[in-house]
Amino acid sequence: MTTETKKVQLKGMTLPELKKWFSENGEKPFRGEQVFNWMYNYLIDDFEGMLNLSKPLREKLRDTTILNTLELTNTSVSSSEGTVKLLLKTGLDHLIECVIIPEEKRVTLCVSTQVGCPLDCKFCATGLMGYKRNLTAGEIFDQYAIAQRANNREITNIVYMGMGEPLLNYDATVKSLEIFAQDTTQGITLKKITVSTAGIAPRIRDLADTGLRPKLALSLHSCFEDTRTKIMPINAKYSLKENIEAIEYYIKKTNTRITYEYTMLEGINDTDRDIKALGKLCRRMPSKVNIIKFNSLEHMHPEGFSGELRPTSRDRIEEFAERLKDEDVTVLVRDTQGDEIAAACGQLAGMVIDNNG
Repeated sequence: MTTETKKVQLKGMTLPELKKWFSENGEKPFRGEQVFNWMYNYLIDDFEGMLNLSKPLREKLRDTTILNTLELTNTSVSSSEGTVKLLLKTGLDHLIECVIIPEEKRVTLCVSTQVGCPLDCKFCATGLMGYKRNLTAGEIFDQYAIAQRANNREITNIVYMGMGEPLLNYDATVKSLEIFAQDTTQGITLKKITVSTAGIAPRIRDLADTGLRPKLALSLHSCFEDTRTKIMPINAKYSLKENIEAIEYYIKKTNTRITYEYTMLEGINDTDRDIKALGKLCRRMPSKVNIIKFNSLEHMHPEGFSGELRPTSRDRIEEFAERLKDEDVTVLVRDTQGDEIAAACGQLAGMVIDNNG
């Protein structure tokens, strides 16, 4: 009785890893460079398309390795602004979502890093679905490859703001960033990539020490420890104070500025007191604030505190932003895109909650 050898997943390997793998398997290391180029630059999803590899090598790779990590199973398109949500299936039959957000001068892809999320942020649908597993670096990259092939405009920016907490899947997140950082990776540089975190302070410092320098966004939502803990339970483990100190370290190491994501919740974080505290925080270091309208979680049938949340009115959001500008804060009020297909900020999980079990 023979046991079938498990195939090796190539998608997700960095350039040094690919060169090492080919060398250890009887091939010249430069073959790893060629495959890296085909996978990550040309986004080729079939070994037969790797034309500078010999036919015997292509057959060997087909028999012993796996090239693709995800399968596109469904596409939803917003009729109003063209936002596209892709439903993708992993090799373990888990389902994840990523979102293509078209704008006049750029196209942003929002990628996921986990199946679900363990953090239980009260305004977020992904947190309500719970946590299943981390994604691999290959699965993170394949969201970009599939989205780029499916989109009629070039994707110019990537935000790690989809399902999951990137810094709780630290190794795969960093490995995917290392892939994007290579000169031969198509179209995207780390200057166009933002990693969003709910605040995992030790990992913020670790990311700073990698030298990769992606943009960093903190999911803030309150400047007050007790309020933030109520909204985001992770704050009880990694306090805002600890995270701000880690962000200061990140800014000094990378010479970048921080973005604070701020979802407006009626009566919870939209008071004059919040304006003063946010202004004080922003003057502490180079930063900007993205103000986000709270998007409905009705598709998740939330209970408890999540079910009580209501969006701040549009007039108050505009007033809040203007008052922040008076505090010398750089502010952007982000337009909601994709809410009609449950693809807006905080809504991802609607298509997958019944499937992942």
